[in-house]
Amino acid sequence: MMDRMLITGNAAAAWGARLAGAEYMPVFPITPQTEIIETLGRWIDRGDMSGRMVTMESEHSMITAAGSAAATGVRVFTATSSQGLLYGMEILYAVAGWRVPFVLVNVSRGLAAPITLEPDHNDIMAARDSGCLQLHCATCQEVVDALLIAYRLIEDPRVRLPVIVNLDGFYLSFTREPVTLPDATQVAGFLPAFDAADLGFRAGNPVSEAVAVLGGGPYSYFRYETHLAALNAAKVFSEVTSEYESTFGRAYAPVQCHRSEDAEMIFVMIGSFARKAVDAVDRLRARGRKVGLVRPFMLRPFPADALRSALAGKKAVAVIDQNISVGSGGVLATEIKAALYGQPDAPQTIAGYIGGLGGRDITYEEFSAIAQETMAAAEAGRIPDTRLLYTANELREMRKLQAIDTVERHEEEERTT
Repeated sequence: MMDRMLITGNAAAAWGARLAGAEYMPVFPITPQTEIIETLGRWIDRGDMSGRMVTMESEHSMITAAGSAAATGVRVFTATSSQGLLYGMEILYAVAGWRVPFVLVNVSRGLAAPITLEPDHNDIMAARDSGCLQLHCATCQEVVDALLIAYRLIEDPRVRLPVIVNLDGFYLSFTREPVTLPDATQVAGFLPAFDAADLGFRAGNPVSEAVAVLGGGPYSYFRYETHLAALNAAKVFSEVTSEYESTFGRAYAPVQCHRSEDAEMIFVMIGSFARKAVDAVDRLRARGRKVGLVRPFMLRPFPADALRSALAGKKAVAVIDQNISVGSGGVLATEIKAALYGQPDAPQTIAGYIGGLGGRDITYEEFSAIAQETMAAAEAGRIPDTRLLYTANELREMRKLQAIDTVERHEEEERTT
């Protein structure tokens, strides 16, 4: 029997690990993901969950321990956020090269400097080339489901890679939503024990392995094998999600669409802020405007074919990135433009917007203005420059703060001279 509960996104991540039967959890606290490991630790202390949790001295050690344990055939779970993900970035590349499967939940938070606790996607985007797969959740329900799908996906012998399941800090991590928890018996049927016979490390059959210093030829071979494994994940994902739907009744695809089939103009977003776009689409539809939403659920491997299909024949596309690649623009917009380049039925105009940095809200009025701007650009045959979503009032307030700071500094200089 499935339970219906009102839980946070962090609690949903903990439930996903619990239902998956995570056996080893190396952890290190960081806001806003700490609630995940606190919840798991409480369950373990009470005997509600088996498994071992170890608090490490850093995220670097945490991810190293996660990869090492996974290499022995243990089902591993861990979590981090923001600067923590960056601190362990060196090891993300290593564990992907080891071809070891474990789940890392990242609770997205903006990066320093300046400092913020609110979410954006620069942390997770920094990991996009590491070799780890990526799934991006928009709801608490998706967090639970994504973890179960992720373990089944990465433990498949055709894949054998780590996966990062991403959810937005505060907007999702601490937001309570109704979640249907899958029945444990059904989960056991969907996600059997980790069969890691091909990994090679066993206490009863000790072996000696090392990462050798390789020349360019062998190095290229192994790096490309990792790439091919990530591409395999696209096919395996389709198989796994098909079985997940038949077992639990919830469907997932690499790209999730909302009212996009007959739309002339499409918003593209990832994460929980895409739900703001869902509301905007429905309100704009009520006003007779043919808009829709396309939301990548899987970002690595990059769902190029699914995006080409979803965006084919559209007049205008507005990609709203909750990140900024400094000196370039939005990461998602850049990758979508590359995927659509040269396609005969590509959209007339693909516009890039930077929004939601540091948790800044994106209003319905801004969605409406974006839809109008991109349609106008398509009709005029223009491709607009990437633009930051920022209001005149916000700029005025910023200028006031700068003026106050200038006055205070001058007063301080006068007092010390």
